[in-house]
Amino acid sequence: MKRANKIITILIFIFLYIPMAVLVVASFNTGKDITQFSGFTLKQYQRLFQDRTLLELLGNSLLVSVLASLIATVFGTLSAVGINNLNPKLRKVAMTLTDIPMTNPDIVTGVSLSLLFVFVGTKMLGQRNSLTFWTLLIAHITFNLPYVILNVMPKLKQMDASLSDAAMDLGCTPVQAFFRVTIHEIMPGVVSGAIMAFTMSLDDFVISYFVTGLDFVTLPVEIYSYTKKPIQPKIYAMFTLLFLLIFVLMTAMNLIQLAGDKKKIADRAK
Repeated sequence: MKRANKIITILIFIFLYIPMAVLVVASFNTGKDITQFSGFTLKQYQRLFQDRTLLELLGNSLLVSVLASLIATVFGTLSAVGINNLNPKLRKVAMTLTDIPMTNPDIVTGVSLSLLFVFVGTKMLGQRNSLTFWTLLIAHITFNLPYVILNVMPKLKQMDASLSDAAMDLGCTPVQAFFRVTIHEIMPGVVSGAIMAFTMSLDDFVISYFVTGLDFVTLPVEIYSYTKKPIQPKIYAMFTLLFLLIFVLMTAMNLIQLAGDKKKIADRAK
């Protein structure tokens, strides 16, 4: 049984990562046919870094992802602390409401946010171009918040509540106790939530497609137009770099969580 489980696990990982392996190999291929490897080259990466349009689009995506993840991390952490302080019944209701946006189809979220932004922009603010960089940023913050909350909540549950009480007994105000004790205890969850928010924002297409304007376009939205014509090999190089970036970030998130868990165990052993 154990051997069968190992085989199934290996097969699952093979099916998951074979497409990415093909993409990586194609990014180093001298030919344009991905079914035949003609030779090793770095020209696709050279062409990528010489393409100002793609680099500008990548910069747009990184800008939105960094800002959205930072803002969502701040508000998501504060929301998690507030939810954790509720009584059990209200906490359950709040967590259910937090889970709904993540299970909601992206297209529904994108269309609803687009309608909201258009209504507010045209009817309330009198703007003709109601979809701008700011609507895109607000949308990304909105769908990132639940991921931050769900990463921070387990750390709050693991935290010994008496630590904050002890800090206040020693003269700290609630705000000081939060920054000196609570933040320190839940930091692995905060960092994990920030990394997840960044990765979710970086590769988002559906919601961005509905809320972005003509003056600010992200990389996933622009790449969608490439699917209607033969994809240039330099796009494979772009995908490979994005995959490596997300892989590094997710690995870092897991290592941070592991280090935090080990520290908890060591502290309890003392």
